[in-house]
Amino acid sequence: MSVQHLETVDCQLVDGVAWVTLNRPDALNAVTWQVGEDLRTALEDAAGEPRARAVVVTGAGRAFSSGADLRDRSLRGEDDGFDVLTILREVLNPVILRVRTLEKPVIAAVNGPAVGVGCSLALAADLIVAARSAYFLLAFVNIGLGLDGGASQSLPARVGHARAMEMALLGERIDAEQAAAWGLANRVVDDEQLRPAVTDLAGKLAAGPPGSYAAIKRTVNERSFQGFAELLDLEAVVQQERAESEDFGEGVAAFTERRPASFTGA
Repeated sequence: MSVQHLETVDCQLVDGVAWVTLNRPDALNAVTWQVGEDLRTALEDAAGEPRARAVVVTGAGRAFSSGADLRDRSLRGEDDGFDVLTILREVLNPVILRVRTLEKPVIAAVNGPAVGVGCSLALAADLIVAARSAYFLLAFVNIGLGLDGGASQSLPARVGHARAMEMALLGERIDAEQAAAWGLANRVVDDEQLRPAVTDLAGKLAAGPPGSYAAIKRTVNERSFQGFAELLDLEAVVQQERAESEDFGEGVAAFTERRPASFTGA
């Protein structure tokens, strides 16, 4: 890969597999504007690299991604309120869409918690392999937000309507074993076996027919992800509405203070 020195994402090409690793381990790979930019750069590089026949997205340290970093100043607008619309439209939605449109298989190697938009990123992948200690959490509702990162479409596509609504509305952790039982994760392996298992799986894909993979993703996207770009933008608009609500302010305060939130509907 031509990209070697990104600020928040590590890129390696190993035996035909592009490994894209979120690299903010001290912050549990929380997503900032810079992370989004680096991810997009890495994915575009993998797309244009003929030696890369498969792509793996994973996280450094003990988390896949803890979701959006609410401390990131790029999330703030001119009035110091939260501007999630801009970062979703300009950075994160293009990343999610690129994962889906990349004409190469994308594996999410979920090495730990996949939370919020981090969970959405994993859901956008073609295959998910999870470490046994990992869990998936659509935490948006816990701080008064809606869904984003395409989860409104990618989650039901994986687990069906009933389980998607349970996960979205309750905001509870789904452990790796439950995720596999639901069809959210394709495989679960012991933590120390995650890298070898993903290396083996990605190697099999890298040895396969690139044209077939491109064709399969194209037709599956046409059915399961029809209108995905429009859905991503709708999520962004609705999420901005929620970010301007009093309930979101209360949700963030409660999270920071480690207490139950008291939502009023305002």
